[in-house]
Amino acid sequence: MYMDICYGGVPSKIPQNSMGIRGYDYVEFYVGSAKHVAYWHQKALGLDVVAYMGPETGHRDRVSYLLATKTNLKIVITSAVQPSSYEIQGFVQKHGDGVKRWCVEVVNVKETFEKAVKNGAVPVTKPYRLEDKDGFVEQAAIRLYDDTEINFINYDNYQGLFKPGYEQPVQKYEVTRKETGLKLIDHIVGNVHINEMDYWANYINTALDFETFIYFGPGDISTKYSALLSKVVRSKDSVIKNPINESFEAARKSQIDEFTEQYYGSGIQHVALITNDIIETVAVMKENGVEFLDAPPHTYYQEIRQKSEERGGLVTENIDELERLGILCDVEVESGGYLLQLFTKPLFDRPTFFYEIIQRRKGASGFGQGNFLALFKAIEKDQEKRGNL
Repeated sequence: MYMDICYGGVPSKIPQNSMGIRGYDYVEFYVGSAKHVAYWHQKALGLDVVAYMGPETGHRDRVSYLLATKTNLKIVITSAVQPSSYEIQGFVQKHGDGVKRWCVEVVNVKETFEKAVKNGAVPVTKPYRLEDKDGFVEQAAIRLYDDTEINFINYDNYQGLFKPGYEQPVQKYEVTRKETGLKLIDHIVGNVHINEMDYWANYINTALDFETFIYFGPGDISTKYSALLSKVVRSKDSVIKNPINESFEAARKSQIDEFTEQYYGSGIQHVALITNDIIETVAVMKENGVEFLDAPPHTYYQEIRQKSEERGGLVTENIDELERLGILCDVEVESGGYLLQLFTKPLFDRPTFFYEIIQRRKGASGFGQGNFLALFKAIEKDQEKRGNL
């Protein structure tokens, strides 16, 4: 099944968690114009449109583009083509372009779904089967945040491109861009209303037998103007990692406040994508036209040089190049490794979604705690320009 042209799951992977979760599968956006957003992902992120669903394939109410890499990073972009497609139209009208669902591949959809519901998950879609000449795919969904979903999927009995309903892309044009080297999803971040973080962390931990990995309390993440609280929940084998943020009282409006006001609810703020060479990836993405948050000051990189030297030259990347590109570097005390990361500016008209580019080095397992101050100052600069600080 798993050939170069096939972007389904990897059935041989044996989960090390109680829910039979193999790992992230795909993220699906609901947007106003799938063709344009898919083009951006081709041009900017270097992804390929490998499968398509729409009127040409017998689906009259929507169009969906599957964008992927051969390393199995998958992103689905969907928009409505009929006013009657209220699920999509209603989502976009309320939230703007954004993530509707993230999907995990599981060994047995029915078992995972039933365990989750028994543990307290709110069911959205009961297990069902999609079939065509290439076999069948099984799916189910539970609720997450306001209008967001977690989908369970299994491809073990399917030999097609993606799943039934999708066929070869209909577009014939070539997109000139450079390959970015993006590999997989590292983690997915949710922003929620005040007093919702504990609720959703407990919900995910209970429903999916996850655990809270990191907690940032009052005063841990703050600037002169804003503050937030955060919990990171993860599967007990760490194949799924999801930070959840809520705002905390401060002098001005936090990035979480801006998100929930502009998004009109709780939802997905960003998706982190892994690369094995962040310097090359970011350099190419900039050539492809991607805008990133402003770089921190020179003093930030002086501190990185000092920390690296204190640990015997821990950071092996050229720190001058990190500084030139504005890449953040967090030297972790506990793991003995370091994390490299950079954040795009918001993708859509509302400032509610962006991508994080991440590289974990020498066993780094955190989320850039040492970068929070520099990151939030950069976000606040953009908030101020929008009049939302």
